[in-house]
Amino acid sequence: MDTQQNVSAAFLNRKDGSTIAYHLSSGKSPGVVFLTGFNSDMTGSKAIALESYCQHRSQAFLRFDYTGHGQSSGAFEDGCIGQWADDAVYAIDQLTNGPQLLVGSSMGGWIMLLVALKLTERIAGLVGIAAAPDFTEDLMWEGLSGEQRRDMAQNGYVDLPNCYDDQEPYRITHKLIKDGKKQLLLTSPIALDMPIRLIQGVKDEDVPWTTAGRIMEQVTSDDVEVTYVKSGDHRLSEPYDLARLTRTLDGLLD
Repeated sequence: MDTQQNVSAAFLNRKDGSTIAYHLSSGKSPGVVFLTGFNSDMTGSKAIALESYCQHRSQAFLRFDYTGHGQSSGAFEDGCIGQWADDAVYAIDQLTNGPQLLVGSSMGGWIMLLVALKLTERIAGLVGIAAAPDFTEDLMWEGLSGEQRRDMAQNGYVDLPNCYDDQEPYRITHKLIKDGKKQLLLTSPIALDMPIRLIQGVKDEDVPWTTAGRIMEQVTSDDVEVTYVKSGDHRLSEPYDLARLTRTLDGLLD
């Protein structure tokens, strides 16, 4: 079945005037919601592969862009984790019905956990792909030099290299770091008792492979499985990675 990747996005209007771009496929319950990564958007290979998979199964599916990402309104550097999690809660509340299975990639894995804590009764399960809770603290703030921290204090931001392509460097704002400190999850138990599946590449150069184990330790659910991919990188977007992802979803949806 054809995906909707070339179909124009629909837009969800918020009371503050912002808009969230999305693609929604109707289908049976539970629906599947894909949560994208940091400075990513809903046109990536994992989002499109999941849409095709869900359409083949006649499963409801939602992919969308946080504000400041992709086709949604706003500037990326004005956003923060709490805002993007709120975007996700709003999109799920407004666009979906019944139980939902959340699939979060990288930062989307952090968003996934935050959303599940707010919408616990509606969440059928979680699948994290290189899930990166607390990354603004553990991987950004802790990695900044003294000079970079002084620059952030003086200018309100610091630019970090973008390792994946030739785009502009990531602008990491004081707002992002400050808000991230309010959203930290790995320092205490995470009260989630649904099925949780975590897929983590051992050769991930962005998120330490030990992060998946930290998540497993902190969530209160006993139904947690971690799949370590010995040759896996951060993106986990190769055809065999996508096949592994859909097999994982089969186990939760069947």
